[in-house]
Amino acid sequence: MRQSKKVIITCAVTGSIHTPTMSEHLPITPEQITAEAVAAAEAGAAMIHLHARDPETGRPSPSPELFAQFLPRIKQQSDAILNVTTGGGMGMTLDERLAAAKWAQPEVASMNMGSLNFNISGAAAKIRDFRHDWERPYLEQTKDLILSNTFAQIERCMRELGDLGTKFEFECYDVSHLYNLAHFADMGIIKPPFFIQCIFGILGGIGPEPENLMHMKATADRLFGQDYYLSVLAAGRHQMPFVTLSAILGGNVRVGLEDSLYLGKGRMAVSNAEQVAKIRRILEELSLEIATPEEARAMLQTKGAANVAF
Repeated sequence: MRQSKKVIITCAVTGSIHTPTMSEHLPITPEQITAEAVAAAEAGAAMIHLHARDPETGRPSPSPELFAQFLPRIKQQSDAILNVTTGGGMGMTLDERLAAAKWAQPEVASMNMGSLNFNISGAAAKIRDFRHDWERPYLEQTKDLILSNTFAQIERCMRELGDLGTKFEFECYDVSHLYNLAHFADMGIIKPPFFIQCIFGILGGIGPEPENLMHMKATADRLFGQDYYLSVLAAGRHQMPFVTLSAILGGNVRVGLEDSLYLGKGRMAVSNAEQVAKIRRILEELSLEIATPEEARAMLQTKGAANVAF
C-alpha cells in the first residue's frame, strides 16, 4: 500500500446502525450533527462521514433536504473533507441511498463493495424499552436482511458519482470485497489511489481478529500494490485496538459514534470529538503525525471543497 508519514483520521458521527435509545449522545438533528462534525474536525479528523436522521424520531433518512440542513453549515465551519453515505440505512432502495450524494456531489462518498448479511439484531435483545416504535423492528429485521450491493448496483453508483468527480471510500466487509474492487479497477471504472476502508466485527462480515486485518492487508497489497491507502474501522469494543493496529501498519483510522458508542470499557463516549481526541493521543504517542484536511485531499486526490454542490 501507499505509505504516508501522516494518518488520516475519519470520524463517522451518527451512521444508521445505532438507535436513539442506545445513547443520549448520538446526534440526531441537523444542528446536533453539525455541532458534532465540527467538533470532531477541530479535534483532528480530516474527514467526516455523514448520514442523516429524521429529527423527530432519529430514524435514518435518505432525504437530500435533511443533508442540505447540515452539509453547508459544516463546510462553512470546517475545512474537513465531507464524505456522504451511499449505504444509507437498512431497507432503503438504491435510488434512496444515492439521492443525497447525487445532490451534494461531495469530494468523497462511501461505496459498499459487496452484498452481505448484516445482522445487528442482537442489539435489540439488550434493551427492554425503546424510546421510539421503529427501533426494535428496525434492528430485528436484520436477522433476515441482505445488504444488497450487486455488481450492477456498484457499477451504477461508481459511474453516476464518478462522473461528478466524487472519489470513494471503498467499504470492504470481507476479503471477497477486495476482489470485487479489483474487478472494477481492472475495468477502468475507478482510478487510483483507492481509499480502502476495511471493516471488522459486523455479524455477516469478517471477524474482529488481528490476523484477519493482516490477511486483508496482504490481499490488498497483492491486488493493488502501491495504488491504495488502507484505512480500518471496527465495531464496538474492537474500535480502538483495531484502528491503532492499522496505523502501526502504516494505514489510516476511522472512529465515531457510528462504529462504537463507547470510549473505553464500560464508559460511553459523550461525543465524537472525544473518540477523535483519544485516537489522536494514541497516534501521537506512537510518533505518528496526523494529516490535515488539505494533506488528506492531496493524498486521496479529491476535487476539493470548492467543487461540491453545497
